[in-house]
This record gives sequence, structure tokens and C-alpha cells, in this order.
Amino acid sequence: RPSVLLSLCVSHAPSLTVSVPLQTPMKKARTLIGDSGATFSNAFTVTPLCCPSRSSILSGKYPHNHQVRNNSLSGNCSSPAWQREQETQAFPVYLHKLNYQTFYAGKYLNQYGKPQAGGVSHVPPGWDQWHALVGNSQYYNYSLSVNGKEEQHGDHYATDYLTDLIVNRSVEFLDHRRKNQPIYTVLLSVSPHPSAQDKHWLLRQPHSPMANSSIDFLDNAFRRRLSVSVCDTVCVSVWPSVCMCVCYILCVWVGQFSLPIDKRQLYEFDIRVPLMVRGPGIKPNQTLQGPVLNIDLGPTFLDIAGVDVSRTTMDGQSFLPLMAPSLRNGTSRPYFLVEYTGEGHTDQDPACPLLGPGLSQCFPDCVCEDAFNNTYACVRTLSSVNLQYCEFADTESFVEVYNLTSDPHQLENILKKVDPSLLQSMNQRLIRLQSCTGAACRDTKH
Repeated sequence: RPSVLLSLCVSHAPSLTVSVPLQTPMKKARTLIGDSGATFSNAFTVTPLCCPSRSSILSGKYPHNHQVRNNSLSGNCSSPAWQREQETQAFPVYLHKLNYQTFYAGKYLNQYGKPQAGGVSHVPPGWDQWHALVGNSQYYNYSLSVNGKEEQHGDHYATDYLTDLIVNRSVEFLDHRRKNQPIYTVLLSVSPHPSAQDKHWLLRQPHSPMANSSIDFLDNAFRRRLSVSVCDTVCVSVWPSVCMCVCYILCVWVGQFSLPIDKRQLYEFDIRVPLMVRGPGIKPNQTLQGPVLNIDLGPTFLDIAGVDVSRTTMDGQSFLPLMAPSLRNGTSRPYFLVEYTGEGHTDQDPACPLLGPGLSQCFPDCVCEDAFNNTYACVRTLSSVNLQYCEFADTESFVEVYNLTSDPHQLENILKKVDPSLLQSMNQRLIRLQSCTGAACRDTKH
């Protein structure tokens, strides 16, 4: 069984990773992984926000099945219910049972380590070595759970800078591993956090052009992201010790549609993600078109390890047939589900007195990134028609439809121009996907 490294980088701006002209911060990762293996041009997350998306990676499930709605404990992020019902079925548990040596370092789930979530003593099943960040993204002045014991860090570069610490401890793990057993290593590093006609109301509320204060805020965020090359550091330091290396990046928008910065929307800049893989049987310098989802990572790792994914509760499917057809037969899905549950506050934001309750993430200039009724589900097709069809759970019963072939930036909602029979077909697919579980999520014959 081959050893596997998964390098996850979160909250990069999509233009730092997807757009070729600004690919410089990922140059080493592209050279060491993409040019030596497969780059997936149509990789997506099934939900854009941090904790629900990573929960989908771990569980191999759509959000309606793992029930993580947002980054809060009340939204099921690293909650006791998640730990009881989903962590015990996550793909590392299967790998550990197959005698894989497992190592995790970096950010886990946003609420991990909080007292209400079991504190730092809680170590998810399936991990031999556990070095997890307590709470959300920090480079300095943070705490780690090291195999269930709290380890506090300050602001000294040599001993505390989180990115280097993650890499150094992973190298130490690799140096001392048992040579006769395969390994599975996850390194999750963090990046700095800080016109919409015919779109859902949340996209219609920002002023365009943006206020100068918002532009200054975004300029600073963009400069900080340009300085980050965490995946490069990981790739150079760790990949030579493993057979298969996977680099997967979660993106965050920076200024699109005059919204400041976050990742809670249905558009390409929030759901499309870079994915590169190198390893045995994978021909170098491939660019693959077949769609791959974040819920497919776990099933693919299990497939590589020899586990029959159909015997698990996962919704995703292995993409090993796409990148190494000589090793496995299979077909790619023609369409898939994207879903998100909007997050809001019951009280009015005192900093934004002109806005009512039900909103959240209102910054800067009181432009809000989310709301309770920013709850949507979409069908995304990539076969005969490059189309996205989305329904909102709001009082408007709002629907957005985009032809990504003619309108890659999703500027025009073509709902009123599309053949009603196509809309009906997309609606039926959406209804079926929203209630699917396991193998039914992989059945796309309808």
C-alpha cells in the first residue's frame, strides 16, 4: 500500500492559485506536484465555508448528511454530535485499521479544542500522532493539542511560527516512522484571515464601486496572501518521503461583486479549488477535465488502500480512475450538488444600526457577507452543458442560472431565457441530490 501526504492550504485568494499569471506563490507546488503528476482543472468543494467543507473532506459526505452548517458549535462544527456520529466514520479510521501510521498537524475544525467540544484532550479516532491547532487560524500566540495535551506557543519565530512547526514535526514523524508500514499524513496550514443585477439580495446590497475603506482593507489582505507560500514549503520539505502527494487548496474571495472577503457564496470563485496529485501510476504533466469534489478525497485514499468505498457511508467516489486509468476503471460524474446553510444573528449588529437582525459577517462599511436566508442548493453540470442552477430557501424563492461556457464570470442570471423543460430537469436533479445518501449520491443516470 502506498504512503500518502495530503497538504491542505486554506483561505488563499483564488487568483493566487487558479489564475496562471499570478501563479508565482505556488510555483514550487506546481513544479513538484502538478508538472510531475495530474492537475485537475475542474475540482470543486461541495460547500464553500471552512468547517462544513473540511467536515465534507473528513467524512466524504455532502453537508446535508454530516449536518455541519457553519463555523459555530451550534452549527455542529466539531460539536459532541459531530464527534459521536461522524468522526468515528471518517476515512482516517479506516486507514488506521489497515495498519497505516497516521499523522495530523495544523488547523482541524474551527471549534476544535473548545471546552464545549471536549477540550484539547479530545483526539479524533484514527490518528497515531495529533498536533492540532486549538480554534481558528493563528501563526503565533496559539495553543496546540499534542496527542491530547495542551501545548502553548508565543511569538518567537524559531519555535512558534505555525507553518514551520507543522513542517518540522511532519519531517520528524517521517524520520522516525516504522519503515515496514505505510503512512498517511495530513498537513493543514493557514493563510492570513482578516454589479450584481438579478442576483440574490445579499449580492445586491454592496455599493459599487467599493468604498475606499473597503479597497484599503482588500489591498492589505491581498498583499498578505501574496507573501504566503505554505504549500510550497510543505511540498519541498515533505513530499520526497511519501509515495503520493496531494495538494488541495480552499479559496476565499477578495472583492468580487463588491463584497469584501469571505467564502460563503455559490459562485465559481468560492467553490472552484486547485487540486494537484502526483504518485505511482499517474502520468506526469496531465491536466484532467473530469470533475472532482472534496468529498472524493477520502474515498480516493481508501480506494488506494484497497478499501471498497461502497461498503462505507460516504457520498463521494474515487477519482483514481481519472488520474490513473491503468490502475482502475471508472467514469466521472456529469453533475453534482453544491449546498450551504446561511448564518445570521438574531440580534441587530450595534455597529450597523441601519441593518436589521438575521445578518452576519458585516464588515467593513456594514456590507454583510451572510444571512439566515443565504441558504441555497445548486446543481452544477460539466458534461454536455456547462451550467449552474441554484435555488434559495427564502421568501422570494429566488433562482439563479448561469451558462459558464458563455459567461464564465457569472455576470448574467439567465433564468428567464432558459427553456422551461431544462429548468424542470435541473430542479428534479436538485431535489434528488438534496436527499441522497451514500451510493445514491453517486448515481447520476437521471
